[in-house]
Amino acid sequence: MPQEKLAREKVLRDPIHNFIHVQDQVILDLINTTEFQRLRRIKQLGITSAVFHGAEHSRFEHSVGAYELARRITDYFEKYYPSKTANDGLWDTSQRLVTLVAALLHDVGHGAFSHTFEHLFQTNHEWYTQEIITGDTEIHTILAQVSPDFPNKVASVIAKTYTNPQVIQLISSQLDVDRMDYLLRDAYFTGTKYGEFDIDRILRTMRPVKNGIAFDIGGMHAVEDYVVSRYQMYLQVYFHPVSRGMEVLLEHLLHRARELYKQAQKNDIEDQQFIGPLLKPLFDEKLTLSDYLNLDDNVFMTYILIWRHHPDPILSDLCCRFLDRKPLKSVIMDNETIPVREKLTKLVEKAGYNPIYYTAQNDAYDLPYDDYNPTSAKPRTQIDFLLADGSHQELSQLSTLVAAIKGKASIDQRFFFPKDMLKENGNDLFSETAEHFRSFIHNNALKDPNTSV
Repeated sequence: MPQEKLAREKVLRDPIHNFIHVQDQVILDLINTTEFQRLRRIKQLGITSAVFHGAEHSRFEHSVGAYELARRITDYFEKYYPSKTANDGLWDTSQRLVTLVAALLHDVGHGAFSHTFEHLFQTNHEWYTQEIITGDTEIHTILAQVSPDFPNKVASVIAKTYTNPQVIQLISSQLDVDRMDYLLRDAYFTGTKYGEFDIDRILRTMRPVKNGIAFDIGGMHAVEDYVVSRYQMYLQVYFHPVSRGMEVLLEHLLHRARELYKQAQKNDIEDQQFIGPLLKPLFDEKLTLSDYLNLDDNVFMTYILIWRHHPDPILSDLCCRFLDRKPLKSVIMDNETIPVREKLTKLVEKAGYNPIYYTAQNDAYDLPYDDYNPTSAKPRTQIDFLLADGSHQELSQLSTLVAAIKGKASIDQRFFFPKDMLKENGNDLFSETAEHFRSFIHNNALKDPNTSV
């Protein structure tokens, strides 16, 4: 497998890793492709910048960051743990390039606004990533020049079917280059401290073993800190109720736009200005790979700007709320208070809002850490440590802190509604409804620090 080195390495300045070192021609060529440059136009955290205004970083930055971590790890393995004999469990240096490329391209299939887009249009970024790698793209052309089967090898790493478990675990596991980079990067750009951890210590304690990757026992506390940092980032940043309130608006306005488009089709009304050629394949559910790659955050923001002046009052209002940062308000729900949701929804409707577009049940879920369970739907690769006697032990058996959160999902269930419901506006019916709404919130103990009434 030819691995042409650059005569002189290229470097990209990076606020997290200082420098991104590009040493291989194929990596530089991949970065310069149309498909990879598209990631500059997709924010890493979607619309989280509506809450943390510094969170304007892109999938491009994260992807080259994940690559840099993979480069550092493979260089370290090649220097200190190169394989000497077949099946000795050490690092096979021929796996370097496939690891670097998979790390670089692991998010190349992400759609606009990331997970909000996926939820509404039933797309899967990992599937699109594999399609971009193996399909008729610039990326595939470059990978095929390495070897005819190289694109399929890289795609199999993304699909977690690659033959070398060490490579898979470096790219996708409970402690991989993807998670390590996005935690540090998201913490930096959101201005929070929750995601910070000692990455240098973690990288220096990583060890290749027969079934994947393990860590030297001396790095236990650094890894423990990483797990706790990830747990806190989800609770404090990724689950933030205001950010989710903006996501609900985005999802509802796109849903309304699609419904209006379908109505226009039934009535044989063509409105190209409303949808336009870039969104039409998406709304027609005839999206080709080429159509998908034409979509990014900027495309959707342009149409949302147009739609704020649309004659449909619901679409126009939802777009104005989204563009002017007027998110839906929320209250915490649990198993005891979920029955109240129907009554709250009726109050919203009584006040004149269509509950389909102005209410939502939004549940945020994450499992911060779990050990390997072969019976689960998606078994997790556990974090193992090498002890002095050569045996292995799983992280939660060594850390009481991690043991306390192991297998315990973080779930934040919320009911979203118009903030206007809590205000008086001179209209007797609306004011009466607002009073009832506030009463329901108080009487059913639905208040939380993010919901003031």
